[in-house]
Order: sequence, then structure tokens, then C-alpha cells
Amino acid sequence: MFIDEVKIYVKAGDGGNGCMAFRREKFVPRGGPSGGDGGRGGNVILVASEHRNTLLELRFNPEHKAERGRHGEGSNCSGRHGADREVDVPVGTVVYDWHTGEQIYDLTKAGERFVIAKGGRGGRGNQHFATPSHQAPTEHEPGSPGEEKTLRLELKILADVGLVGFPNAGKSTLISRISAARPKIADYPFTTLEPQLGVVPMPDERSFVVADIPGLIEGAHEGHGLGIQFLKHIERTRVLVHMVDVSDVTGRDPRSDFEIILNELASFSEELPKKPMLVVASKVDAAQDPERIAAVKAIAAEHEMPFLQISSATGEGLEQLKFMLAAIVHPPKEEEQPEEGEYRPFERL
Repeated sequence: MFIDEVKIYVKAGDGGNGCMAFRREKFVPRGGPSGGDGGRGGNVILVASEHRNTLLELRFNPEHKAERGRHGEGSNCSGRHGADREVDVPVGTVVYDWHTGEQIYDLTKAGERFVIAKGGRGGRGNQHFATPSHQAPTEHEPGSPGEEKTLRLELKILADVGLVGFPNAGKSTLISRISAARPKIADYPFTTLEPQLGVVPMPDERSFVVADIPGLIEGAHEGHGLGIQFLKHIERTRVLVHMVDVSDVTGRDPRSDFEIILNELASFSEELPKKPMLVVASKVDAAQDPERIAAVKAIAAEHEMPFLQISSATGEGLEQLKFMLAAIVHPPKEEEQPEEGEYRPFERL
């Protein structure tokens, strides 16, 4: 089950209380205050783990508390610090304050750690309150409470390429052909109910990750269809592949489909339409009317976007699409730029 948003409660450990004690050893002529300090409470730490890809476990374990510090003891013995509590979350998790909605942190790298709740300070024992004029103090401090917070964790998957388009535009079939991902494929709308990731291998070690986003429909930003539930997952992508079904089966207008999806992206975030975008006419093997392909090509030209026609069933255009995406995701460095007159395989970009 793919869970990308959860509410959790975290509580850092309280600090231990300081101790009030006096020396009472035999053969010690002068006693004195000997109360030790309380231990510090444990922290709650979020850890970005590459071994997790969903927030499902946190859905059923919403409370995370660190150990409190031990109280101080006599003979100037300080209490033991409380153990930290580490909470593993997937890479790409964004942490928000539940009450204010303020973003607190964004964990984007594997192994990244963030202290979300700090443990309380241990209280001082009465040994710290002794002065020349106050040699038998009975004052001692209680430990301070640890921080507690209610958080909203939101997972935004990390992918280089995002596939967008109407339901049954061929996104799942495409990702199954160019990667090892095996999403559910069927001839009815909303077959994909959760984002699917696939790693596309390339011969020159420029592999990249593709995300299959569940199909959008008109009014998705208002909650229609699957709504905007999964649009957040393409906010981190470097390039979008806008797939338009040109087959004669649907009877839809390719130009209308393109404009609707573009408007939905803009309604969700002003930054999404600004991302590099490829326009792909899919299912060309089932397109009996060449005018449908020409219409999509004309739309791409109007928006100054690269255009490509593919067929996941026959394999037409898939290799070219892979190399076009690799060129955008992994642009050649300056020293790798081809010299004048040299063959330029990505010149169309």
C-alpha cells in the first residue's frame, strides 16, 4: 500500500531531576552537598532511509517518544542521558507543523538526519548552589521537559522524469517497456492508483528514474478524479513527458486533452508548466487518422516543445525517447560538448 501522507506525534525525553544529597562517609571530617545533575533527555531524530519507499509504517505507529534522562544521584553522580529515538522515513519526505502548516525540513538525501524534537536539559544538583556563605544548600533543579510536536509528513518521490496525461494515455505501458517496472495495465480508466517508479538503464551509464503519475482529468486541481493527490510527486522532477493519446479508439480531441492537462498543472503550481516538457503522441500504431498526430505536433510547435511519436506496442520511437530524456536529465559537460561539425545526437533539443 502506497501511503504518502501521515500525521505523527513526537515527544523528546524529559531531563532528569537534579539530586539533593550530602556526604556522610566515615572518616570524612567535612561533609557537603553532593547532589548530582540529572541526565539530558533523548532527542527524536528523523532519518532519511533509502530502504523505505512509503509512509505506511508510520500510519500504524504514529507516536514516537524518546527516553527520559535519569535523575541525579548522591556522591556527585550525574544521571544517564536518555537514548535518542530514530524514526526512519523515505528519502523525499517533507516535514510540516500540523497546526501552522509551516514547512520545517525537507529530507532529500539518503542518510540525512534531522533533530525534530530536542530532549530536555537535566536539572542541576545541590552541589552547584554551594557558596562560602551558603554551605548546605537544599536547592536543586527539576529537569526541563522535552519538546513535543504534532507533525504532518508528506512524501514527494524523487524522480528525474514524470509522465503525465489523461487516463489510458499509455503511461503505464511505456514505463513497462523502457524500465523493469511492472505496473498494472488494463483498458479502463484509472488503472494506476499510485505512482510507479522505474529505472531506465542507458548504455553510457546515464540511467534515470521515471515516475508514472496516475491519470489526470479536467478539474483535478479541484479534487475531481484522483484530484491533486499525486501531482506533488512531479514537483521534484527535472522534465515532464506529456503523453497524448492519438488512437482512434477514444474519440477525444488531442488538442483539447493537451490544453486541459497543461491548465491542471498550472492550477496546481505555477512552477510545473515551466519545467522542460516533451510532447509525445502515443499509440500511433492505432492512429488511423494522420490528422490526429499532426494536431499534436502542431501543438508542440506552438508551445516550442520537442515532439516525438511513439508506440509502446511496436517499440516505435522508444529508443529515441530514452536518449532525448537522458540528454536533458544528464546534459553533457562543457568539456564533453561536440566540436563544430561533429555529430550531435541531441541537436533537436
